Amino acid sequence: MPGYLALAAATAMYALGIVAQTVAARRAEPGSGFGLLARLAVDRLYLLGFAGQVGGFVLAFFARAELPLYLVQAGSSCAVGVATVFGVLALRWRVRPVEVAVLVLMALGLLLLAGASASSVAADIPVDTGFLLLGVPLVVVFLASRKAKGVVSVAVSAGLAYAVVAIASRSLADEPVLALPYYPLVWLMVLAALVGQACMAVALQRGSATSTVATMDSVTVVVTSAVGILALGDRIAPGREWWVALGVALVVLGVLALGYAARLAPAPVTAREAS
Repeated sequence: MPGYLALAAATAMYALGIVAQTVAARRAEPGSGFGLLARLAVDRLYLLGFAGQVGGFVLAFFARAELPLYLVQAGSSCAVGVATVFGVLALRWRVRPVEVAVLVLMALGLLLLAGASASSVAADIPVDTGFLLLGVPLVVVFLASRKAKGVVSVAVSAGLAYAVVAIASRSLADEPVLALPYYPLVWLMVLAALVGQACMAVALQRGSATSTVATMDSVTVVVTSAVGILALGDRIAPGREWWVALGVALVVLGVLALGYAARLAPAPVTAREAS
């Protein structure tokens, strides 16, 4: 039960962070990579959103100590739906019946994953293997994101970076908290989080929050679910393997559909435009 409570709280924190960071990124001067991130670091609203992201990450980290990646990442990806609700209430974002239907679809997928999940402790990732299989792709993602011009490619880069964060943290979540700084993979995880944050800031500035986060989360959910089951020992309740396949498919289709619907909708009103 503590794992499920941590996951629910993490989803709410992530949603708050998405909304705050979106408004801050849209009112900042155009930029890319760590340059844009440095400018946003002095924006109080962005820092509030960043605090929400950090709080969500910490809660999701503890959830990963006992819950499989396919459930934790799917739950975290549903933050885009919660963020939509926040946006409607606080920023006058418009939500249409089709978007409500998609949110229901995502909730159904999440319920299937929760019903299929089985608690387990992940397999440890050796340091050399971790830096080779996670660190090298992270460098490639960062270099590729700096040359990318479109929104989708940058959002995909953010999703891959956050997948590295999730995979590394799944193997570390059961370790003593005070001992974590002594694990080299922790620092790889922190670096991946910074790369993901920088890519997300660029994508949020270039496109809508919903479509950006939908693309990013879809990549993260698919990659981490596959790695968790195939390599980290994530367990599925006997006979419910199809629940996981259907649940992941519904969540991914849901976030993609929500992102597509957002691209067809009028641009949301930001704090600057409303003032």
